[in-house]
Amino acid sequence: MVRRGLLAAGALAGALLPAAPAMPSQAVQLITASEAALPPGQTRGHDRSITRAPTVTILSPAPSAGMIKSPVALKIRDETHGGAKIDLDSVLLTYVKQPAISLTQRVKPFIAASGIDVEDAEVPPGTHTIRVIVTDTDGRTNELDFTFSVGQ
Repeated sequence: MVRRGLLAAGALAGALLPAAPAMPSQAVQLITASEAALPPGQTRGHDRSITRAPTVTILSPAPSAGMIKSPVALKIRDETHGGAKIDLDSVLLTYVKQPAISLTQRVKPFIAASGIDVEDAEVPPGTHTIRVIVTDTDGRTNELDFTFSVGQ
């Protein structure tokens, strides 16, 4: 009798309590086919001067990966210098097309002080150039363009 009462109470509580929020899926539509069809944008040269601005390193897709398949792992590491920290609100990710397309909101849940980490980024076939811009708490900015190719 007590057991049945506990089960009934548990079922009633489950019916009255709101469902727990679903965990966000790791899969992200990073670039759509219609965005990929746009004309390429202007890439920027890299400044090789000595600076204390954050260092941006592309871990994945690896620059030497060649043709890869979607979904891709998008892993970008940021390293600060001189005691500064990454200003998380300053991190920008842009698809270099004409016109440029902001990807920042699509990856916002995956941005941390150490960088951007998206396990499954859906990207259509083609060659894609993305620009990463990062600013530290001392106001120093670094940007990096990287290109990768996705096959069928």
